[in-house]
Order: sequence, then C-alpha cells, then structure tokens
Amino acid sequence: MAIDFTLTPDQRELQASTRAFARDILAPVVRAADAETDPLRAFQLTKDAYVQAYRAGIAFCMLPTQYGGGGLSNVDLILAAEEVCAVDPGFACTVLVNGLGLLPVWYWGSDEQKERFLRAATSDPTGEYLVGYAVSEPAGSPGGTANFDAPDASPVGIGVTATLDGDHYVLNGRKYWPCNVAGWDGQGANASIVVVRTDPSKGGTEGLSAIMVERGTPGVSFKLISKMGHRLTPNAEIVFTDARVPANNLVEGTRGNGDLLINRNFAWSGPVAGIAAVGVARTAYESALDWARTYTAGGPSPIINYQNVGYVLGDVAARIEMCRCFCWKTAHFLDRHDYHGELIGAMCKIQCTELMFDAVYKCMQVVGVNSLDKQHEFEKLLREAAVLPLYDAGNFGMQRRRVHGVLASPDYDPRALMDDEFVPFTKFMETIDTVPAYPETPLPV
Repeated sequence: MAIDFTLTPDQRELQASTRAFARDILAPVVRAADAETDPLRAFQLTKDAYVQAYRAGIAFCMLPTQYGGGGLSNVDLILAAEEVCAVDPGFACTVLVNGLGLLPVWYWGSDEQKERFLRAATSDPTGEYLVGYAVSEPAGSPGGTANFDAPDASPVGIGVTATLDGDHYVLNGRKYWPCNVAGWDGQGANASIVVVRTDPSKGGTEGLSAIMVERGTPGVSFKLISKMGHRLTPNAEIVFTDARVPANNLVEGTRGNGDLLINRNFAWSGPVAGIAAVGVARTAYESALDWARTYTAGGPSPIINYQNVGYVLGDVAARIEMCRCFCWKTAHFLDRHDYHGELIGAMCKIQCTELMFDAVYKCMQVVGVNSLDKQHEFEKLLREAAVLPLYDAGNFGMQRRRVHGVLASPDYDPRALMDDEFVPFTKFMETIDTVPAYPETPLPV
C-alpha cells in the first residue's frame, strides 16, 4: 500500500520508549518547574531530565547518524515528539531548538563546520550540550522581526549587524525571544546560530546570513524572559556589544540568504509545533473524558451519558486524529523533499495549533468551573495551548504570509501537495504583504 498508517515495529518501540521517558522521568519534575517563578531556575529544574534525554538519544535525535545523531526521519521525530509534548511541550521545545540551531549547519555548513559543531553536540560526556537559535528581535517601531522580509532599508526587520573586521565579524544589536541561547546558567549555550545582517546597506531579505556564536564569546550578555506558558524552555534577550566572532563561524551557504534559512527552519518545525498542539489537546481530552465518566454534576448518571458532552468530546477526538494525520503527512513531505516544506509546514502549524487551542477549551467547558482549579491540569494546558499559535513564527506574523506568498505565485500548482510534488519557495514569495509606509506617515526615527 502506498498509504499506510501502520507503525513499523521500530516506530512502535520509539513511541513506547519516548512515552516511558515522558511519563517516568519528565512528568515528575513538570509541576514544580512550571510553578517556579524564576525562569532560569525553572529551566534548571529540567536539567536532570534533559541529561537523561541526551543519553537516550532524544536531545539530538534529528541529526544524521554520520555525525553521531539519532538519524530519525521527520515522521519518526513527530511520533516521538507527541509523547513528550503530551507531558510538557516546553521541554520538547528545548529539544526542537537544538535542531533549529544545527540543521542549518548540516544543510549549508562546510565539512569542517559540520564536524566541529554537530560532532561536539552529539559527543558531550556530560549530556548537557545545548544549542540556541536566535532570530527574533525586540518589538518596536521600526523593529521586530515579524516583517523581517519587508523591503525597506535598515533599521526595519533584522537589525543585529555583523561587520567583517579582519578574520572576525563584530556583532552589535539585540535579540529578543531566542530559545536556549542563555544555556543552563544564563551565561550562554554551548553554541547558538544567530541570523545577522552582514550587509547593513541592504534591507529586508537582502544581506542576511547566519553565524555560530560559541559560549564564552566576550561582549554577549543574556537576560531570561518570564513567560506565562512554555516555562520549562528558556527564552532570553541577547545583547551583542562589539562581540567578536571568528569569520569561519559564518555558515557559508547562508551568506546573503539568512532569510531562506528562517523560512526553511520554520517549515521543518511546523509539524513539530502542530504535534505539540496535538499532544496538549490529547492530554486535555483524556482528562476530560475521565472526568465525564465519573462526574454526575448532581444528576443520576455520569455526564458522559448526555448528548452535549458526548458530542463535544467526539468532535474533539476527531480533530485530534485529523491534526495528527496532517502532522504525519507534513513530516512525510519533508522527508520526501529534502527538508523543504515551506507551504505545507506553515499550513500544518496554523491549522493544528488553532484547532487544538479550541479543543483544549472545549474540554474545559465539559469539566466546567472545576477546570479552573489548579489541582487539575487544565490551567497549565490552556496556557501551553495559547503559546503554540503565537510562537515559532506566529500564525499571523509569518506563517499565513508564507502560505499567501506561495499561493500568489503565478507558478503555484494548487494540486502540488495532493500529488506530493515539490513546492519551491523563493525570495519573491517572502515579501508578499510587506508594504512600505505611505509618504504621509513616515516611520519614526
């Protein structure tokens, strides 16, 4: 059969072992870590679980076996990710970001860079190796990176600059929201990939590149962000002040094409964010179903026996199955097309995260006011579900624009995804919906 949703024995083993890790190792630390008010301390409470994930091959499962990684296909990654996300999507995000930070080195790095950065990540005897991914910048007018591809000149879009000085690039500017970059101690991840403007004379999609910034680089400082959700993954502000980074840390294939790196990365992470939403909704659904099977609301029978509850939970169950299948299809497309899926990745991320947010809330309506009691888990599930449409290239900020850009192309084939055909993504497609200011309303200086 060309289409078969039966898992192989190896996939069932992967699913089972990851589920056991999430249940037995991760779950016991989640409540305390989520309740910790200090964001760095909250992250540190997951360190033992992360080390065990590293030693189990989870932390760098997405890297090729050639460099010591797990060599998982994208479909396999999605199967494993759902089990972790059902317990805590924030912890899963930490692992996801390891991939966002290093897959571009695999795609576009030199052989020396692949050996240096990928091998270091997979051969750490402490099991603590962490990789950051730094694109987003502080919101402002101008500034922020939702419209990083607007054609206007600097300072619109990405503003962190990298100026070549001899055999080093000198970095200046700020990033806001990057994940993992501060490391376990707030002093830096082992390595972080940073999208910078290597040609400050150009704006929008021009002049962007990616460079690896290693822990201990002078002139780099971090401040953790306290968030309402995803509290078990660390987001931070980074300030670069004349930070000198070796020129050979520039990922050569990204020179002038850092914008395409961003879009390819968020295509890869689209089904991961989608399956995170599935995992969160799955937990909410199973909890609501357990509640409905025993709670009578003062009536003669458990509420599962009444139409409204049965119908609502039936709809939720169907949406979970639908979104899971969409994530599997998207991951399969990425496997088939060299990790390119800019259109389907965005579609998957949008639809799954928004449908699953509604599913979580529907489960809360079934449970009623008791879902607000913190002794139950719905309060955290709702916070986590609220994060998913907003992060990882927000659904309104970047994801829908990516879809629009492809659809507006005169070369777009509306049956391409149905026929499993490659869908190209170009710089032209990036800049749709980004318009310069009207002359009578200039940007503030």
